[in-house]
Amino acid sequence: MPRFMFKSRFAVFACALGLAALSVGFGARAETVLDAKTSWIGNTFGFGDGTWTQINITAIAVAPDGKVYTNAPWDESGAEASVYQNGKMLGFAGGTHGWGNSGGNAIAINRKYVFVAIAVGNEKGRLVEQGVWPEKGKQWFGISRRQIADPKQAAPFQPAAKRADPHAQLAAGFLMMNEVPTGTSAEIGGLAASDTTLYAANTARERIEVYDAESMQQKATWSVHEPGRLALSPDGTLWVLSGTRNDRAPHVEHYTSGGKRIDENFELPADTLAVDIAVDAKGRVLIADNGPRQQVLFFSRNGARYEQSGSLGERGGIFSGVAGKPGPQRFNGLTGVGVDARGNVYVSTNGIGPRYEPIGAGLGATLESYAPDGKRNWLVEGLLFVDGAWLDPARPDSVYTGNKRFELDLSKPAGQDWKYVGFLSNRFRYPDDPVFHTDQYPGLPIARKLKGHTFLYLTDMYADHLKIYRFDPQHDGETAIPSGLIAGRERAVAQVPNAPPGGDWIWRDGNGDGKFNPDEFALNTSGTRLAGGWGWWVDTAGDIWRTRDTKGIYRFRFGGLDAKGNPVYSYSNITQYPVPQPFAELHRAIYEADTDTLYVTGYTPEAPGDRGFWKEVGRVLTRYDKWSSGQPVQRYSIALPWQTQSKPIATIIGVTVEGQYIFGVEPVGAVHVWDKDNGREVGVIRPGPEVGRASGWVDVPNGISAAKRSNGEYLVFVEEDARGKVLMYRWKP
Repeated sequence: MPRFMFKSRFAVFACALGLAALSVGFGARAETVLDAKTSWIGNTFGFGDGTWTQINITAIAVAPDGKVYTNAPWDESGAEASVYQNGKMLGFAGGTHGWGNSGGNAIAINRKYVFVAIAVGNEKGRLVEQGVWPEKGKQWFGISRRQIADPKQAAPFQPAAKRADPHAQLAAGFLMMNEVPTGTSAEIGGLAASDTTLYAANTARERIEVYDAESMQQKATWSVHEPGRLALSPDGTLWVLSGTRNDRAPHVEHYTSGGKRIDENFELPADTLAVDIAVDAKGRVLIADNGPRQQVLFFSRNGARYEQSGSLGERGGIFSGVAGKPGPQRFNGLTGVGVDARGNVYVSTNGIGPRYEPIGAGLGATLESYAPDGKRNWLVEGLLFVDGAWLDPARPDSVYTGNKRFELDLSKPAGQDWKYVGFLSNRFRYPDDPVFHTDQYPGLPIARKLKGHTFLYLTDMYADHLKIYRFDPQHDGETAIPSGLIAGRERAVAQVPNAPPGGDWIWRDGNGDGKFNPDEFALNTSGTRLAGGWGWWVDTAGDIWRTRDTKGIYRFRFGGLDAKGNPVYSYSNITQYPVPQPFAELHRAIYEADTDTLYVTGYTPEAPGDRGFWKEVGRVLTRYDKWSSGQPVQRYSIALPWQTQSKPIATIIGVTVEGQYIFGVEPVGAVHVWDKDNGREVGVIRPGPEVGRASGWVDVPNGISAAKRSNGEYLVFVEEDARGKVLMYRWKP
C-alpha cells in the first residue's frame, strides 16, 4: 500500500469574486402540508388500525384454538409478548418494556394463564420500591403471570405493595427465579404448563424448577445440564432441550412429571441445531432445527427409539435454490415451533435464531401457520428495524434495505404495494459478513450502479463505519457478498474476523471469497486518524464522502473495480477539504457528481450545536456550486428547523437530495422539502391515516432517501423504528 497522502485544497472555500451568496431564513410562517400519499414497506400491518408485527420473535406458545402467544427480549414499541391468530395481531401484553422491564426467550400457557419469561431491572438504581424492582446493582429474571383472557392484566399470586400502582400489580404476579448482578445473564430458557403445574428451565442454575400453577409455590426441582426449551406431552411427561447454553449442539431428554429420566434412544441427525421443541396430539415430537437444514423435524416412537418420520420446510430454507429468496416453507433463522389441536404447525423465525441475542431484532421476524398437509395458512412479517430504504439503481420497482430487497407494485393500495423478495445476509456461505460482527443492525443503505454493476453501501446506526457489498445473482441469488469495509473506531469493528487492532483500516475482498483474510486489510498509517464524524455519502460516480465534525470533509476516490469485481478505495487516493465557510462544525455533505454541487450541513459560530442532540445534521445547510473547481461558489444558506425545547423536538436528523429537491426529516418523521435551486421551503410531508398519522423516532443519521420516478413522482423513504417498517411517501409536485 503506498504511503498515505491527502490532496488538500485550501482554496475551495473562497467564493468566486462578483457572486454573492443568498441566505434563506427559516421564518415563523404557516406550514404548507404537501399532498403526499402514505404507505410503508416491511410490516404486514401499518399501524393504521393500531396493530403491527413485532420486530423479533424468539419464543412461541400455541393454544388449541390456534392463538399464538409470543415473546422476545425487545420490541421498540413494547410488543415483546403479543398474541396472533389467523394472520392478525390481536394485541400485546405490555409491562415488558421500560420501567426496568424487558421481555425474554420463553413463554407458556394453560387455560387460565400466560406465563412470560421476563427480566426486571431498576434503571441504574433510579427505580426504588421494595418487591417491585431489585436493589441497585441487581437484576431479576423470572416469570410474569398474566390472565389469558387479557394478557395485559396481571394474575397476582401475592399481595401488591401498592394496590393502585400498575407496577406493583405486575410485581404481584411476578415470580423471581434469579437475582444476579446487573449485566449478568440468567435468563429463563424454557417454560411449559399444564392446568396444575408450571415447569421452568433455570438454565443458569442447570435445573428444572416445578411450580404449582395457582399458588406459584415451588413443588420440585431436578438437575439438567443447561436446560432450554420445554414441551409437555399429552401423557404428562416433559421433553427438554439440554446443553443449550455452551454446548455445540443441544440434545433431547425426556422426563417423567416427577423428574425421573426416561431412558430411550432419541438421536438428532448430524448438524442439527435444535432451538425449540413441541409435541402434537399424536405424541410426535417436533424439533425446530436452526442448523443448515432450516426445517421442522418430526419424530415418532418406534419401539424403544424415536425415529424421524417427516419434516416441514424446504431443506436449506431460504438459502436453498435461489439463495435469499423467501417463500412458503423457506425458513430463515428458526426460533419457535408449536402445534394446535387441529394439527396446524406454527413456526417463528428472526433471521438468525434465538442464540444470537439482539441482532435478531434487525434481521426480521416472521410468524407463519401451516396446515397438516404443509400448505401455508397465513404469514405475518415484521422485517425492518433501524433500517432505511433505497431504490435499486438497476431496477425501477426494486428497493434495498439494510439486508433485504423488496419489489413495489404502486398500482396496489397502501401497505399492499410491496413484496418481500430477497434476504441479503447468508450466514452459512458468508459467516464473516460484518452484519454479524459489527453491530446489532444491518445498516442504512445507499445503492449505486458502478461500471455496470450494483453495489450496496451500508452506514451503521452511529455512522462509525461503512460496509460495502457486491452481487452475483447467478451464483449467489439475492445474497449480498461482503466486498469492502471502511472501519472507524476500534470498538465497533473489534469482532470482525482477523481485524487489526485500533480500527481505522480498509478491508477489500481481494480473493473474492467473502472472508476477512489477514492479508486483505490496509491500515491507515498516516498518523491522521479518520475515525469519527456523522456524515457518509456515496455519490453516483462511486466516490465516498466522509464528513468529520471540525476535521473537514474527506473524499475517498473510486478507483474502479478490481479483478474480483470489488470497488477499490485506498488511503492514498483521498482528497481532504477543510471546513468551509460559514461552518464551525460539519455533520453531513452530499455531492451531486453530474453538476459538481455539494450540499453541506452543520453548525456555525452564530448557530452553534447542543451536545445533547448529537446525531442531527445541524442548524445550517449551504449549497456550493463548482465544488471541485478550486473556486466553489456559495449559492445560498438555509437556516434549518431547530427547536430543541419543543415536544417533540423539531430538528433535522437526516437529509438527502434528489431531482429538484432537498428532503430533510425530523426525528418524529415529518419531512421538509426545499427547492434545491433557491433553498426555499416547498412544504412538509406528514404521516397519513394509513399509518395512524404516527411515526416512531428517526434515530439514525442516514434515515431518509428519495427517488424520482419517470412520471415525475417522488418516492421518499424514512426509517421508522417504532413499529418494524420503513415509511414510504409518494409525492408528485
